[in-house]
Amino acid sequence: MKAVRKPAERLEDLPNIGPTVARLLVAAGIRTPGELRRRGAVAAALRIRAARPDDPPCRSMLAGLEGAIRGIRWHDLPATERERLWTEYRRRLEAT
Repeated sequence: MKAVRKPAERLEDLPNIGPTVARLLVAAGIRTPGELRRRGAVAAALRIRAARPDDPPCRSMLAGLEGAIRGIRWHDLPATERERLWTEYRRRLEAT
């Protein structure tokens, strides 16, 4: 019988999200896994950047956020997807 995965209740229950990134997400106004999924990785990274402009998210953090949303480790995200996310993040950053 296949194990049923319980939905994540806390940000730290998601892959790639440790206490530090969870605190950053909360500071950016994202308090639950559902809020992270609804906003998406790029929007979450932009909110983190606004909350912490002196130390903005890097490519790995952005990939980690996307991996958390997908339920996978960030390094399992295909390189093309990581690059697409980074391009979108930079595009949206320049538009602000």
